[in-house]
Amino acid sequence: MPETVKRDHYYHAEATALSGILDLPLVQVINPQATATLPEKGGYISQQAQPYKVESVLSYESANTQVAGNREKKPGHGWNTLVTSVVEGLNILDVVTADRIVGQVSTEYPLDGYVPSITFLGTRFENLRIAGHEVKLDWDLNLCGKKPEGDAPYTKSSDFVNRVAQQHATLRATRPGHENPLAELLARYNLYPESFENSTGDEENVECSLVTKAEGSFPGQCCGHVIQVPNFGTIHLAVLKLKHGDFKEETRVPEKTLFELTMIEIEMGCIGQGVAKVAAQIAGGRTKP
Repeated sequence: MPETVKRDHYYHAEATALSGILDLPLVQVINPQATATLPEKGGYISQQAQPYKVESVLSYESANTQVAGNREKKPGHGWNTLVTSVVEGLNILDVVTADRIVGQVSTEYPLDGYVPSITFLGTRFENLRIAGHEVKLDWDLNLCGKKPEGDAPYTKSSDFVNRVAQQHATLRATRPGHENPLAELLARYNLYPESFENSTGDEENVECSLVTKAEGSFPGQCCGHVIQVPNFGTIHLAVLKLKHGDFKEETRVPEKTLFELTMIEIEMGCIGQGVAKVAAQIAGGRTKP
């Protein structure tokens, strides 16, 4: 793109420590806690939350979020976005506990082009436990790999697509001692590379995870990053959703890219009922023209 063409970048950054809906043992909406949303023009916003508790069902000791969008000062670099959610002292029904949960997404958009580079450096669980038992995780923080060449979308990167396809195959596979995989996984992770594009072709969506494997002596069945705990529910760890949109007709280069990372998604269905998301963030944006 000619250097004389002025380009404007529009930031997209959101962070939330906790949200959800409870149906049992009490009915209550968990309004988004410590939510921070960045204006399109960029800047910096942070939120600090006091201890939060819903009876003896769900609580955390503290939480904080930050969102930032700024022009990179290094020569030849473009626009940076940083989104962070931190939750400390999490306790859900004395089943799921963690000392500290950090979700962090950072993108850099180029001066010439539209597709950003991405890093999840800093993302982690500290002392994550289920029913008092340690949860051991295998991570792939480099899941997205390097920024695709030629400003291509990540959904056309063979490295990324192969990693996602392998994750989906693992999630759909029958586990030893179990007749079928978790039923809900068959529908949620039944995507193949050719089906990332929606029916109208104006968006491409992928769901995967930064966790490739969870294991431990806790009760339940593991399928990759998904854990089903009897008499409790299903836990999804470090869920990553990638969305490309606003494709240029002549090149199929996406003008808009969003990365959504949720550190814990819980679907409770026994001693408690409801859904909750812990340490969620969205980072991305778009550049014009």
